[in-house]
Amino acid sequence: MTIMKKVAILIFSAALMIMGGNVLHAQGKYGADSAECIKYLSYYKEYYKQKNYDEALPHWRDAFRLCPPTANQTMLLDGAQMYRELLKKNTANSPYRDALVDTLIMIDDVRIDNYPSYSTTALNNKGLDMINFVKNDNQLLYDELSGIIDANGEKTFPNIFLFHFNSAIALYGDGMLGSEDILDAYDQSVGYLEKLAESNPTNPMYEKIRSAIEDLFISSKVASCDDLIALFTPRLEAAPDDLAMASNIVRIMSITENCTDNDLFLQAANTMHRLDPSHNSAYFLYRIYSVRGDVDNAIKMMQEAIDQEVSDTEQDAEYYFELATFCYKNGRTVDSYNYALKTVEADVDGNLHGKAYLLAGTIWGSTPCKGNEIETRAPYWVAVDYMNKAKAADPTLADECNNYISQYRTYYPTTGDAFMYDLTDGQSYTVSCNGMSATTTVRTQQ
Repeated sequence: MTIMKKVAILIFSAALMIMGGNVLHAQGKYGADSAECIKYLSYYKEYYKQKNYDEALPHWRDAFRLCPPTANQTMLLDGAQMYRELLKKNTANSPYRDALVDTLIMIDDVRIDNYPSYSTTALNNKGLDMINFVKNDNQLLYDELSGIIDANGEKTFPNIFLFHFNSAIALYGDGMLGSEDILDAYDQSVGYLEKLAESNPTNPMYEKIRSAIEDLFISSKVASCDDLIALFTPRLEAAPDDLAMASNIVRIMSITENCTDNDLFLQAANTMHRLDPSHNSAYFLYRIYSVRGDVDNAIKMMQEAIDQEVSDTEQDAEYYFELATFCYKNGRTVDSYNYALKTVEADVDGNLHGKAYLLAGTIWGSTPCKGNEIETRAPYWVAVDYMNKAKAADPTLADECNNYISQYRTYYPTTGDAFMYDLTDGQSYTVSCNGMSATTTVRTQQ
């Protein structure tokens, strides 16, 4: 046993001897030998103020041995700081370093035990000490950091969550923890970090650490998608109204490769929205349904997202245009056209007018309409109207719009055809086609 290890054990033993409540009450604030306690407190403090830790530390050890821990909290803070400095200077001396670490952690524990009103800070400091100085002992790190997180919850220093999860991953690799332990550790850490990020939106640290934990989780490949489905399906079935569990399932499956196109993921997302409906949860469900090709439910959820009060008009315009595009790609042309018009209505700044008009024109120009020679060709007049509106609203679309206009003009009726139906150029004309209608002007091929 090294000299320093013996010192650590002796100090700890002395601390235990003087920490009993009855003894402290009988001895007073400064213990049985109050004069000696005060003397050594004064001795070490003078050197400590000068940052002469080599001279301060022997006197500090005497003070720690003679004084009750409750005599002076500053004594514990100063001692911890001096041991941290010693550790920084002795990184290569492994046995001595281990003894210093033992003593530093013991000082942290003494402060935690004797100053409960400062326990949150003391626990966090202990966590940082373990992160900085405990090497090659993932089990100790995991166990101690687990206790700190359990005690401090959202008040835990963010870095502690990261190193706790990292130690859990290391233990999983050594066969000391199972995949469910990792999932629980992940859920706990990310859950707290998300709450911290919500309450501190201007601080990017929480999001960075959460992302780092997610990267660790993904790279560890702890669980495949099939594993997650097997693990979480009975849990969700047993607790269908557990919002925290549903959120956890969505969060974990979202970052697992190819794990969002399954019934469990959809069920969990719907549970989230049912129990805590929001603009974000509705839009999230829209994205799920759109990927799955469930057009009706996709439209329903996007409309719910738009109807949320927190969704402003510009956001609504973006959502309407996204929905219009989605419907067009899925053959729902009438819905697509209506949402394109709603985009223009909601887009008060005009940023999306050009694109919305271009889409509307494309719909009219690609939709076959039944009827006579005029009725089948009249939609091209409407299509050109929208193309002209599109390039006027957004000049960057001019080339694309002009190409469409050139194509559509070739489908205009001839003057003779128009004459047969008593129509002339410039005359107002209402077009109705497959549930869409628009008023335009008659144009013939020139």
